[in-house]
Amino acid sequence: MSSLEQSFSIERFEYGDIEADLFDHEAHVYVAWLFVTKFDLAEAVSRFESGLRRLTRKLGVPNKYHATITWFFMLLIAERSHENEGWSAFKARNTDLISQSKTMLDRYYSKERLSSDTARNQFVLPDRLPA
Repeated sequence: MSSLEQSFSIERFEYGDIEADLFDHEAHVYVAWLFVTKFDLAEAVSRFESGLRRLTRKLGVPNKYHATITWFFMLLIAERSHENEGWSAFKARNTDLISQSKTMLDRYYSKERLSSDTARNQFVLPDRLPA
């Protein structure tokens, strides 16, 4: 079991028992993947979003929450997840979700759209077609 898998769980995330220093982008993707593999998509997104909003408030950084980015990655993770696949296999097949997250967002969203208050507060569809 990796240190990531030992450090994060759905329960710890929902209770806000997360060390901010360890909750990097890969940890975000991992926890989102946990939700997607345990719940149907609507429940996964709802619970992850609620937990992330709660966590950012608890850490004193509520403005770090971004609805469109959260939903975008949740939808991609759900689309790319395979039944009965473990985290290591998922991560190996989807390195772009972790190492190229900014590039992926730029392929689908203009800076103007993604930086809008609307995109920050609710999911908005992409305004670019992927290349």
